[in-house]
Amino acid sequence: MADHTPNLRAHNVRAEEGRGRPFGVITRGTTGFNRLRRSDRWTVHHPRVRRLLTDAPVSPGGPLAVDVGYGASHTTTVEWAARLRTIRPDLEVVGLEIDPGRVLPPQGGVRFELGGFELAGHHPHLVRAFNVLRQYDVDQVEKAWESVLRRLAPGGLFIEGTCDEIGRRAAWLLLDADGPVSLTLAWDPFDVATPSDLAERLPKILIHRNTPGERIHELLSAADDAWNRAAGWEPYGPRVRWRNARAELIAEGWPIESVRRNLRDNILTIPWEAVAPGT
Repeated sequence: MADHTPNLRAHNVRAEEGRGRPFGVITRGTTGFNRLRRSDRWTVHHPRVRRLLTDAPVSPGGPLAVDVGYGASHTTTVEWAARLRTIRPDLEVVGLEIDPGRVLPPQGGVRFELGGFELAGHHPHLVRAFNVLRQYDVDQVEKAWESVLRRLAPGGLFIEGTCDEIGRRAAWLLLDADGPVSLTLAWDPFDVATPSDLAERLPKILIHRNTPGERIHELLSAADDAWNRAAGWEPYGPRVRWRNARAELIAEGWPIESVRRNLRDNILTIPWEAVAPGT
């Protein structure tokens, strides 16, 4: 996993996809234990992900999940594999890194290979890329998406997002073969003062769109307003306060997904069309 760092064009190792070489740029590669826990928890409970993995046919190695740009350590990929295997124990997991020096021997039931957004020739059911596109120019994002989406297995899904250094604040997109499906914001209830604090962790396609007149700005502003109106629930803790703020947003007409289970995290998931950038 990696965070923003300047002057990445000097490290650009993108190659022609048709020549079979890795497609992407070398990133800083920082990561840490349990950094992607909020996305992992959401993923293993998401009905569409569960159905995809459960219904995938039995084949040599089982269904396939690919983690693009795992960084300088195998940690988060191995953690992801363990969580996904609670759904499908025969799941095969491959971690891809564009930096040859980071390609590791197999560990924790995960195979590691050289590759990027061309997916090293694989056609996985599930792909994840966290803290990778954050370091790209915004005009490169949709090309990277397209490279992944056209290589998915039928019905496949792609999770693309970003988080802070220890995973307290995270945001990600769920995509299918047709493009983005939803945006999710997730945060430690005790770390965030207002929902708009997540703005600095928005996916690359949205981070520069948090300006007046854009839908994502309207959503974050409405979430802050609902959070402020729910201040009376603060004595019961930030989870209860957010639960009531989220209910207010839904009552106002925001198409936010309802939560049907107790959560450790504060979560907001909304269809892509409600936050997609304007022209």
